[in-house]
Amino acid sequence: MLSILIPVYDYNVYPLARELEKQAVKAAIDFEIVCFDDGSLSKTNDENEKINTLTNSTFLALKKNIGLSSNRNALAKDAKYKYLLFIDGDSLIPDKNFIVRYLDSIKDNIDVVYGGRIHPKTVESNRKLRWKYGIYREDLNSNQRKKNKYKCVLFNNTVIKKSVFNNIGFESKIKQYGHEDTLFAYNLSKIKASIKHIDNPVLHGDVDLNEVFFMKRHKAIENLNLIYNDKLINPSFVTFLRIFEKLKRIKLNYIFAIIHRVFYPIFSKNLTSERPLLFVFNLFRLSYFCHINLKK
Repeated sequence: MLSILIPVYDYNVYPLARELEKQAVKAAIDFEIVCFDDGSLSKTNDENEKINTLTNSTFLALKKNIGLSSNRNALAKDAKYKYLLFIDGDSLIPDKNFIVRYLDSIKDNIDVVYGGRIHPKTVESNRKLRWKYGIYREDLNSNQRKKNKYKCVLFNNTVIKKSVFNNIGFESKIKQYGHEDTLFAYNLSKIKASIKHIDNPVLHGDVDLNEVFFMKRHKAIENLNLIYNDKLINPSFVTFLRIFEKLKRIKLNYIFAIIHRVFYPIFSKNLTSERPLLFVFNLFRLSYFCHINLKK
C-alpha cells in the first residue's frame, strides 16, 4: 500500500517517524517507514535507531555520503509498496489526518499527489532569509499550485506511484543540495504524469540559519548551472532560466557577472543579517548564475 520514505542527514527524525507510524497504524493499512541517514556519522543516529522499534519501521545509517538525490533513489529502490510517500526529515506533521488525507487522494489512481509545505508564523531574526523565501515562494495553497501543476511539485511532502518514480528517478549527477526537485518535476511533465495538488502540508520544522541557507543557495545555483549546461531541462520550464536566456541574448549576462564580483560583499552582508531582503537575494542568485555560467 504505502512506503513512507524519509531521507535524513544529521537530524533526529524519531518523533516524525513515531507520529507517522501512529497515524498509519490507526488507518489500518499495509505500510512501512524507511529512513536512511546519508553518511552523516552523527550522534543523533543513536536516537534514530529507536525507529527500528516502531511497527514496520527501519532506520539505516549509510557509511558514506551519497547526496540527497541518490539517497532518495536508494529509498525508492528499497521500498516494497505501490505508493511512495517522501517526507523531508526536518518536517513536522500539523494534524492527525495527514495519512488519511493522502489515502483518500490516491483512490483516483493519481500518479503524484503533493500536499504542500508551510512555515512557522515567526522565527528568530537569524533565520529570516530561509523563512522569507519559504513564506513568499513555497507556502502556496492547492489552488495556487494548480496554476503551475508540474512546477509546483516539491519532494518535501509527496506521494508518487513507485512505477512512475522508477521511470524517472533523481539525477545522480546532482550531488549537492538544490534543484533536484526542479529536474524531477520537469521529467514528470515530459511523461505527462497525472498530478493532484491538495492542502495537506507539512510544517518546516528546522528553518536554516541565514548563513547556512545563503551557502546552500550557492550550491543550488551551481546545480542549476549543471542541469542547464548538460541540457537536462528545457529552459522554458524554469522562470529563472528564461530570464537568464533573455539577458544572455542581449549580452547583459556579462554585466550581471560583473555585478556579482563587485557587489558580492554587500549581498553577503545583507543576506546573512537580521533583515535580509528578497530583492537582494534575487539579484545575488541571478548575478551568481551569470558569473559561473561564463566560467564553463
